[in-house]
Amino acid sequence: MKNEFKIFLTALMFYSRVPVGNIVGWNEEMLNKATRYFPLVGWLVGAFGALIFWALSVFLPLSLAVLLSIVATILFTGAFHEDGFADFCDGFGGGYTPERILEIMKDSRIGTYGTIGLLMMLATKFLALSHIDAIRIPFILMAGHAVSRIFPVLMIYSSVYARLDATSKTKPVGKADSTYSLVVAIAFGALSLVFLHLEEVVVVFALLLLLTWFFRKYITRKLGGYTGDVLGALQQLCEVFFYLAVLAIQYY
Repeated sequence: MKNEFKIFLTALMFYSRVPVGNIVGWNEEMLNKATRYFPLVGWLVGAFGALIFWALSVFLPLSLAVLLSIVATILFTGAFHEDGFADFCDGFGGGYTPERILEIMKDSRIGTYGTIGLLMMLATKFLALSHIDAIRIPFILMAGHAVSRIFPVLMIYSSVYARLDATSKTKPVGKADSTYSLVVAIAFGALSLVFLHLEEVVVVFALLLLLTWFFRKYITRKLGGYTGDVLGALQQLCEVFFYLAVLAIQYY
């Protein structure tokens, strides 16, 4: 149990800005095992955003409460996944070879593709959440952040890590561990589906599985495998499509 708590703290340390002090000593094995708690970290991110929304919606307009709840989730993670999404847009938008894509994604500066992609992604999140029934927004935030983190874990287990060379990023990235870790990650993410209606569960899961399948085919063809930025981009895309699916069903 103590070891599992250390693994969870490792996940919290790498996937959020929550300070864990010197409790955890990092090593590659711990990081690989920590992927099992990636959706659980999503629960915490979503819960923080939901808390901010609940508190602010009492005395602020709905749209502003939604906007600040999104800001809160970004602060919670340190824009970890948004940064990956921007790098992904720059790399795959401006690179035509695997080497060039990795080189662009390594650059800490944001380019035109990354700027436009990030703005459009955040605007879509904001507008989608703003049009969902206000009473459901906190629950949709929690579910969206938890469920969207299942699919990067699936990518890790169904793809290969892009070759590490002089042009690729050297920051640590979780890799496939055990079937147990995969099952735990799926269970933590799927648990949040209790906030959805049955038809929403079916549509959302089918849509995100299809999105992940096409995304995996695309990055495999272009890059040969995943990187940390690719995983961050997939999480962001799954989160956005989750909100859009819930909204579409609401209007249908």
